[in-house]
Amino acid sequence: MASKAHYKKDKFELMDWILIIILTLGMLCILIPFFNVIAISFTSYKEYMQSTWVIWPKEPTLAAYQELFKDNRILVGYKTTLCYLLVGLPLNLLLCSTLAYALCRKGWMGRHLIFMLILFTMIFNGGIVPLYLVMKSFNLTNTIWSIIFAQGMNTFNMILIYNYFCSLPEALMESANLDGADEWTILFRIVLPLSKPILATVVLFVAVQLWNEYFMSMIFLRSNDWQSLQQVLRSIVMDSQVVDTASTMVDVGEKNFTDAIKMAAVMATMIPVMCVYPFLQKYFTKGIMIGAIKA
Repeated sequence: MASKAHYKKDKFELMDWILIIILTLGMLCILIPFFNVIAISFTSYKEYMQSTWVIWPKEPTLAAYQELFKDNRILVGYKTTLCYLLVGLPLNLLLCSTLAYALCRKGWMGRHLIFMLILFTMIFNGGIVPLYLVMKSFNLTNTIWSIIFAQGMNTFNMILIYNYFCSLPEALMESANLDGADEWTILFRIVLPLSKPILATVVLFVAVQLWNEYFMSMIFLRSNDWQSLQQVLRSIVMDSQVVDTASTMVDVGEKNFTDAIKMAAVMATMIPVMCVYPFLQKYFTKGIMIGAIKA
């Protein structure tokens, strides 16, 4: 018996080592290209010509970032995307929370039918053309309100919040109702303070979605004064490709220098999200797990 238990223990430890090796290789496949992007953004043209696979630049330089931020389009992109976050994030959270709370309260007639109709829109939707026609009928095209309203409600996030609200004790809401609290008081003073994990999860989802907003902005916005950060990044990359093509006939050095500008533009869009995520990580796992248990 002892030898059999010892055999199982050795087999388990062997699997642990195999999993560690596989996960380590996967981690390196992710981190090495990531560090290469960072390193190239700080690399000079001379060092880049010696090797395009740079992990730690020998002579770091900020020339790419200085060249990048000389372009006023980056500031326009930050301004537009921050407007999306400051207005669109609270609106999305408010709509999802209030709708989820209304659907989770028992005894309301038709709530299951309404839930199924909302779920139907998650699977089937009218598409971008009807949405564009609706925005045009309200004269919202070429304004940031078209993006904010188009992203104002997310069915998946609402379902996450709905499942979390359903996991809360119903007696807690009923006792507050007996004490004279109305539905708004129960929602904002009892339910939402108890729902910080799922709210933090949804905040992270919506924030990343709005930060990476590109397609809707390309469809609805035509003014250069309201380009999103991802649109600006696309424009810079495309301009760099044009410079690369032209520089093959004029100056090879300029061609390679644009690679550093591209990497600097990528880092300029990634760093804000990377700075926010650690503060929400402790809520993220708990919120997504609890919100997915009960449907």
